[in-house]
Amino acid sequence: MKRLLFLSLPVLAMFGCASTGDLNNLKLDLNAKIALSEGKIADLGQRMEALGGANLALQREVAMNAETVNNLRRGQAETGAAITELRDQLQQIRGSLEGLRKDAAASGVRAAKRDEEAKEFKERLEAATFKIKYLENFLGLLKKEEPPEQPERGKVPLPGVKGAPIRGTGMDKETAYAAAYEHFKEGRYERARVEFHNFLKNFPENEYSDNVQFWIAESLYFENRFERSIPEYEKVIKNYPESNKVSQALLKQGLALTNIGELNRARAALQQVIKNYPNTSQARIARLKLLELK
Repeated sequence: MKRLLFLSLPVLAMFGCASTGDLNNLKLDLNAKIALSEGKIADLGQRMEALGGANLALQREVAMNAETVNNLRRGQAETGAAITELRDQLQQIRGSLEGLRKDAAASGVRAAKRDEEAKEFKERLEAATFKIKYLENFLGLLKKEEPPEQPERGKVPLPGVKGAPIRGTGMDKETAYAAAYEHFKEGRYERARVEFHNFLKNFPENEYSDNVQFWIAESLYFENRFERSIPEYEKVIKNYPESNKVSQALLKQGLALTNIGELNRARAALQQVIKNYPNTSQARIARLKLLELK
């Protein structure tokens, strides 16, 4: 402001002839310009101050962005390391899985081998069981229904049984049955068969009739007269359908048919045993025999 004042004095000296009013106007004009200039300076100062603040904020933001970038870079590095570790673990898991697959394959082979061995053992066991049962049945060692004990001469018949003595012998039916069965047990099959036939003639239709007919068929079977035994077993099946000897007669008929080569009829008889008398020893023997016939 002083500088402008100094500049104004020479001007006034040059125009010494100017009036006081002119000087005042000039002064006012100069003051106005000075005020305008000062306002502009103040505005510039404010703008510079504002720019400085913005610059500071920008610097802080740049610093924050730089830190963020660094954090991102560190995060990327850590993520990359984690991915690498996961890849290594995945590779290890793949290796373990491949080992497990190989072990599973080997176990499957061993299991199949064990199953095959178990199946072979089961077949051998079934074959051996059948042979034992067959031999027991053939030799008459299977459990048979024993006849009542032979009463002594002169004693009354068994309670609840009304049996008249055989004419000319004094034997009642219990005694006659026991005597015939004794010959059968001792292997005197022909003699036993004669006495069993006499029994059926002298005591028709009684509680021993089904047993007697079965022993007649058995006596022929044990003499290897299989073809003759078949119709005798059939008499047990047809004439005494409620007898407990039917399942045995049907089984032995199937075995006799097998021995003479009538395999289709034999299979039919054995299958009938399984169907009509399941869960019995006769059904088990029939199954084993069918396995042998396949």
